[in-house]
Amino acid sequence: MEFFEVLEASCRNKNSLLCVGLDPRVDAQNPVEARQKIVAANRALIEATMPFAAAYKPNIAFYEAWGAEGLLALEETLDLITDATPVILDAKRGDIGPTAEAYATASFRHPSVGCVTVAPWMGRDSIDPFLKHPGKAVFALARTSNPSAVELQDLKYKKAPLYLKAARVAAGWGRRVGLVVAGNDEKALGLLRDALPETWFLAPGIGAQGGTMAGAIGAGLRADGLGILTAVSRELAQAKDPAAKAQDLRDQINAARTKVLAERQTNSPALTKLKRRVLEGLIRTECFKLGEFVLKSGLKSPFYVDLRRVGSDPKVLRLAGKAYAQMMRDLEFKRVAGIPVAALPLVSAASLETGVPMIYPRIPPKAHGTGNNIEGEWKSGEKVLLLDDLITTGKSKLEAIEVLRGEGLVVTDLVVLLERGVQGRRDMDAVGVKLHAFAQIEEFFQVAREMGLIDAAKEAELLQFTREN
Repeated sequence: MEFFEVLEASCRNKNSLLCVGLDPRVDAQNPVEARQKIVAANRALIEATMPFAAAYKPNIAFYEAWGAEGLLALEETLDLITDATPVILDAKRGDIGPTAEAYATASFRHPSVGCVTVAPWMGRDSIDPFLKHPGKAVFALARTSNPSAVELQDLKYKKAPLYLKAARVAAGWGRRVGLVVAGNDEKALGLLRDALPETWFLAPGIGAQGGTMAGAIGAGLRADGLGILTAVSRELAQAKDPAAKAQDLRDQINAARTKVLAERQTNSPALTKLKRRVLEGLIRTECFKLGEFVLKSGLKSPFYVDLRRVGSDPKVLRLAGKAYAQMMRDLEFKRVAGIPVAALPLVSAASLETGVPMIYPRIPPKAHGTGNNIEGEWKSGEKVLLLDDLITTGKSKLEAIEVLRGEGLVVTDLVVLLERGVQGRRDMDAVGVKLHAFAQIEEFFQVAREMGLIDAAKEAELLQFTREN
């Protein structure tokens, strides 16, 4: 299993999103004494918190400070975590080439370590050596919890904070990349959750640095009630009763996420009504099929969503046009560009609903007649909004983007009716395109179950498949 699969299993089994920091601060006369005190302190903390810890996070600095004996203390500490609770090594590594490869080998030398914190500012070259280790993952620094982080991370990049761009780029490097996002910066958590709805966040800065469980969970929780680890170190290590404190923190997390999920269900009634009508319409027009299907990416899927059928039902097509119009409302563009062929009826409906002119790229480029690569009226330099029916991976979108940009058009946003999985969003982030989805596949499954098309067991099976692919 990959790290984030192990993490999700731990979160569900322990009903917890608490990450316990193992950052021993000991007074000792020599490294040997330090080693003994570190292991004793960590043993007591692990035994007390094991029932409530979804993950453990030792910060390597507190071990390296004592030299070889300190590193031996880290090894002994990792040996104490015996119930398969995942471990994140907080090392914040950031280098390239053989140096990064050596850092990765050292970080994953102990089999308990499944993930490492890394600094992504040198680009993908600094992260790939860690991801070459099968099943391992990284948490890349995006928005950190220290006060002076604003000096660089909050600098504006195209009217948005620089950390948002960094986070999108890093998340685009693969599904084994999570993000470190300050638990004491609810604005950053909310902004990044909106941009990256599926990515795992590691949220330090709760407790001693001013962040609260309710605030962090409220801003960073994923739609499925997971997706954020709240990291606590000093507050637990200094507690008179670490077990009671860990249980209290776990309970605070669960109370906060119960409240957040309930509030999300009741908010935006107009949006919920339109979304339900659209998803019910897609199911009525038999766009949803069960079986075994090979997708364009080559992936074998136990279900298939065929939105080509929408064009045969004018009422559903009109609803789809309203859905696109709602998503387009706050975006900046001159024209809409549809991706052939499934999306063309949908884009036509969106164009009619909004009054925005429509174009579309030829894929592959036209080799006869006029030889146009783009059909419709347009001018080089114009900003166009790309529309498609759904997204699994970015393959067809990348082909369309290449044609449009090749003719001088500007493409920065993509709107789809339905998003399934996480790879498509990452593919778009990698080429500087922001994805906007009207609905998630999880919501589609929910409506399908409520309409009797699938039962709860099948829904769980399909959800598991989408999360793994």
